[in-house]
Amino acid sequence: MEIRRLAFRDLSAQALYDLLRLRQDVFIVEQASPYGDIDGRDPDAVHLMAAGPDGVLMGCARCLGPEGEAPGVVRFGRLAVHPAARGTGLGRRLVAEGLDCLAGHWPGHAVEIGAQLYLEAFYAGFGFRRIGGVYDDAGIAHVDMRLAGEG
Repeated sequence: MEIRRLAFRDLSAQALYDLLRLRQDVFIVEQASPYGDIDGRDPDAVHLMAAGPDGVLMGCARCLGPEGEAPGVVRFGRLAVHPAARGTGLGRRLVAEGLDCLAGHWPGHAVEIGAQLYLEAFYAGFGFRRIGGVYDDAGIAHVDMRLAGEG
């Protein structure tokens, strides 16, 4: 399964629909976590999209560059894997691709994520370390984690 990197402006209407649908199905419906997924940050993101041979979107994530309050930090998030693709390694591939994308666009920056608590060990496997306590984000326990930048 190929992972494509797309700027928001390069998403077709169908690709945007598929992206928002997968995120809604996973985060809002499956995880029973009503929150405002459309947060105004997608237009500034590089979107990772992995579709199966039939064209069905099986996984996605987004990469965000530095912001005003944290100029040396970039973010990776909104990682969602379709239930049919879980256990295939797609989640790990999306994280690796996201880290490669961030390093290519913003070398030397630290990467921060807001991880669901149960995924802390998963992200630690990539070198992320917790940088704060547990907090509630739309009814789900999360922790902030950081991967120090090189350079």
